Amino acid sequence: MSRNYFGTDGIRGRVGEFPVTPDFVLKLGWAAGQVLNAEGQGCVLIGKDTRISGYMFESALEAGLSAAGMDVYLLGPMPTPAVAYLTRTYNASAGIVISASHNPYPDNGIKFFSGQGLKLPDATEQAIEAMLENPFTCVAPERLGKARRIDDAPGRYVEYCKSTVSPRLDLRGLTVVVDAANGACYHVGPAVFEELGATVITIGNSPDGLNINRDVGSTAIEALQRRVVLEQADLGIAFDGDGDRLIMVDHEGQPLDGDELLYILACHEQQQGRLYGGVVGTVMSNLGLEHALAEREISFVRAKVGDRYVIEQLLQHGWHLGGESSGHLICRRVSTTGDGIVAALQVLDAMLDSGETLKTLKTLKAGMRKYPQHMINLRMSERRDVSKIPAITRAVEACEQSLGDSGRVLLRASGTEPVLRIMTEGEDQELITARCQQLAEQVEAVLKVLNG
Repeated sequence: MSRNYFGTDGIRGRVGEFPVTPDFVLKLGWAAGQVLNAEGQGCVLIGKDTRISGYMFESALEAGLSAAGMDVYLLGPMPTPAVAYLTRTYNASAGIVISASHNPYPDNGIKFFSGQGLKLPDATEQAIEAMLENPFTCVAPERLGKARRIDDAPGRYVEYCKSTVSPRLDLRGLTVVVDAANGACYHVGPAVFEELGATVITIGNSPDGLNINRDVGSTAIEALQRRVVLEQADLGIAFDGDGDRLIMVDHEGQPLDGDELLYILACHEQQQGRLYGGVVGTVMSNLGLEHALAEREISFVRAKVGDRYVIEQLLQHGWHLGGESSGHLICRRVSTTGDGIVAALQVLDAMLDSGETLKTLKTLKAGMRKYPQHMINLRMSERRDVSKIPAITRAVEACEQSLGDSGRVLLRASGTEPVLRIMTEGEDQELITARCQQLAEQVEAVLKVLNG
């Protein structure tokens, strides 16, 4: 069954433009409540990030769920992974997050977690979409769902985060700059590291409903880099608006992306004898990560872009560690979904688990050399599956042969717009740039012919 609304990470778009409108979200809550009630389940948790439209959509979801007879627990501003965790601890039917992640405040979205803290199964999403086609109804007054706020949700989540590392983890003596992106981690993020003893300097922790992700957070780390150097801090930690991404900065202000952090975590888990298999990355993961893991005899597989697909591969292989270059890091040994705070704690554990000498992030990532990448976004007049066009396939094969074993080529269609992303990667920046440009010109010429 095709999807009309749900993407790889729920429903997302510009506020006020269908389907990110209060009337649609009201009916979405009702449809979700109808499906979950039909499965004999009881309550739903709702969390949100700090964008101003969250109030409106929280009320709409609450009304729709109540009309379907579902009880609602309101968490207020909480990171996406916190909603996944609390959904499990409350034995709830599902968790709903109102967030557009790293997008600016004019956007918003709705994403769901199952009662197990995982992304909602495809079958349930399809059932909700089918229910949306039915007329809106309301249960009898005595069966309406009730709503209440969970006031201790932040404290519960802070304690959970601390429980994911050994009680011996002592951050006293460390100075850490935490960038909360003016988003959902603004209150719980700094608290976790402070309670473990670190001296915490915060930026991006004054949300006003309009400044989420604005010049701060994991997609804009320049302010964090400057502050780390200015304060002579040991490291910097950047989250995105909903707290499921992590980018870090070393003591010299140099950034570590998701690939480098995944390498550090994999090495540490291997040293501790708890890697439990290999590592899952994505088609966008740097070739340097794959080669560095191979040197340590750690298996590596690539999933499609999206933490949903990383988790699918982890479950399929029975592995525990995976992630994306963007900073979605999944540590299934301690969490069911990508969690920026939990991932940061695992990295800090790797730093401190070295005897008397503190290892820096720069030292820990030294075993991995990132390969240069070059990407061109080619706009298409319509979406096409270019993998089924022989002329393009031949051009890609020729490009791959020219790069040899130390390079690779990726063509990936955008999931939200008619854009084809063409990427080359290899040891020689000048060579991959030239090959990427050449391939883009060849692909564009083929598409022009096909489009007449």
